[in-house]
Amino acid sequence: MKNYKLIILLLVLIAINFACSSSHPPTDANGRPLIVKTGTIDCDLVETTPVVFHHKVYRFEYVRKKYWENQTGDSYFRFVERETGKPTESFAKGFHMGSAFVYKDTIYATGVDSLDGNRIYIFSSTDFKKWNKRLVFDRPDYGIFNTSLTKADDKFVLMFEISKPKEEAGVAFTARFATSPDLQKWEILSPEHNYAKDRYTAPHCLRYLDGYYYDFYLEVHNGFETRVVRSKDLIIWEPSPLNPVLKASPEDKNVINKKLTEEMLQKIANAENCNNSDIDFCELNGRLIINYSWGNQRGAEFLAEAYYDGTQDQFLRGWFPQ
Repeated sequence: MKNYKLIILLLVLIAINFACSSSHPPTDANGRPLIVKTGTIDCDLVETTPVVFHHKVYRFEYVRKKYWENQTGDSYFRFVERETGKPTESFAKGFHMGSAFVYKDTIYATGVDSLDGNRIYIFSSTDFKKWNKRLVFDRPDYGIFNTSLTKADDKFVLMFEISKPKEEAGVAFTARFATSPDLQKWEILSPEHNYAKDRYTAPHCLRYLDGYYYDFYLEVHNGFETRVVRSKDLIIWEPSPLNPVLKASPEDKNVINKKLTEEMLQKIANAENCNNSDIDFCELNGRLIINYSWGNQRGAEFLAEAYYDGTQDQFLRGWFPQ
């Protein structure tokens, strides 16, 4: 009987090992991580960040003045529960270009107090209701736009996009970086920590894995394409041989939000599309939920969703095959 049980146990272990070894993350015909576009969620919405908070996916949204549902006359931030579409209370009135980050039981949002501004603030909350606000830094010589926050070993790293000064930005818009041990005290790294001054490389999403920083950014190439580079020191960067990550395609115009009006549906159908930008993503139950924007980079802006049927680690490593 003991031998019989031992044989059964060995067979189970062999089966598990085989399943794990034969499980490969999905790729397309060219070996790129397979991103499946599901379609458009909303109109006139661009900078968003999906995050997992208390086992639910929420979409952080930077709501601009011109957003079709914004009756406040000013910009603001909010979170939307993905499954129900229910928004939280708005906060950060008058702030711009935000992004979100979750660490332990606290949710954070970073943003600037004016477009092309010089001050970055960080908001924090444990319940989406009470928000604490703290100044990250004030640099009168900077023109700041997008931000993205990530955790790297024993520190936090903030990527922020600058348009000036010319000697530090080069060709706008350029990624710069700041670090903090505790999300309170921040140090802006030297100007050599950037990507990249020689051309348009608008940054949006920063991640960290296996000693590498991954910068998902926008570049002008057959329209506007999302690409990815990685670096160990935020100075020397390696582009993925599988770029681009995202580019404009007919699937962008699929509509998955059944609550959009007929006028919005016509706007989507007739829109020019030469852009896939502002990517961000989170992982839930072994799958990435991806948000990105499409349109023409001249005011026609739409928010879309996609997924990757694998983990974030697999996704990041997949862009740099050994």
